[in-house]
Amino acid sequence: MIGFVLVIACFVCAAIPACLFVMNLWFFRPPSGDIRETSACVDVLIPARNEAANIEAVLASTLASRNVDLNVYVYDDNSTDATTSLVQGLCADDARVHLLRGGVLPGGWNGKQHACWQLAQASSAPLLLFLDADVRVEADAVALCVAQQQRTGVALLSGFPRVVMMTWMEWLLLPLIQFVLLGLLPMFRMRHTTKPAYAAGCGQFMLAERSAYFACGGHAAIRETRHDGLKLPHVFRERGLRTDICDLTNLAHVRMYRSASGVWNGLAKNATEGIGSPGRIVPITLLLVLGQVVPSALVIYAVVRIWPVLSVVLHGGFVVEVTAPFFLMSFVASVFAGYLLRVVACLRFQQPLRSALLHPIGVVILLALQWYALMRQMIGRPVGWRARTYSSTTGEQVS
Repeated sequence: MIGFVLVIACFVCAAIPACLFVMNLWFFRPPSGDIRETSACVDVLIPARNEAANIEAVLASTLASRNVDLNVYVYDDNSTDATTSLVQGLCADDARVHLLRGGVLPGGWNGKQHACWQLAQASSAPLLLFLDADVRVEADAVALCVAQQQRTGVALLSGFPRVVMMTWMEWLLLPLIQFVLLGLLPMFRMRHTTKPAYAAGCGQFMLAERSAYFACGGHAAIRETRHDGLKLPHVFRERGLRTDICDLTNLAHVRMYRSASGVWNGLAKNATEGIGSPGRIVPITLLLVLGQVVPSALVIYAVVRIWPVLSVVLHGGFVVEVTAPFFLMSFVASVFAGYLLRVVACLRFQQPLRSALLHPIGVVILLALQWYALMRQMIGRPVGWRARTYSSTTGEQVS
């Protein structure tokens, strides 16, 4: 009886994200529209703290945008490297580039949210594009997103760039961002309601209507958070404003982290505001463990255990009854669903195929990271990021 319940639980937990993933592939699409009819002005807002390695490249790709009238504002958040001088040089070369010098971070603010709020207040265009310094956009990316926003009338459109992955922890964990997004978020429902429960976004690329942004409080409303990609769409929806997401795989790319420790710390810093929150972590852990990990483990165990018996059958010339075919077939179906989705995601989002082959291991490490972040919050250990330290419970800077 226990085995039957386990099989059914694993099959259901694999089928739910599989069905959502397949349906969401239709809804999660690149932005579209006639960019020749795009008329709105856009202010591109880039928070920068020690971004000397990125700032010239992000400005070059942004300024090369076609079919859109834009200005770029960079907020230098007390950088200690060459960020300031590099931006000053670009300001002299192109009048569309503007530099804002940051002061002391006020109490109760996360560094990025404060930078974005200062940038928004300094801007004047009807559309605001918040862009991380490590993102590179193609020439038509901004215009296509503006066209999509004008065509659909959403107040906030967030895009997911293609993630460049080089180290083992990058390609093992970062592709799971799309897997979790497409496997857990009912996008059809998201587009037909403004309920905050369906809020989703990517903080690397967010295009907002200026009036809607200030009406809902913008980044000032999420000043302590470390997860603007989730929290900013949430405050828009709390005001009854529509938000949406789109696929920027072929229109932008980003190198999020450059080492295993960078991936771990980067994902852990805001895990408790997403999957690792106290209200989500237990059901999502059960869903992913039963649907993505247990079936693979038990199929491997069954193969290892049955293989000697099959050898006796082949060499001894007599028949051995294979018991519980239903159990084995159900687990194989669950494994097939998980792996098939990952292979499809690798092809669709240009991810390394080796990440799909180690899918269960990636899921285990991702969940371990979520629990680590939650335990850290529960014992009050601070979170370090960008040479600042924040309280893991309140989000307030402590050093």
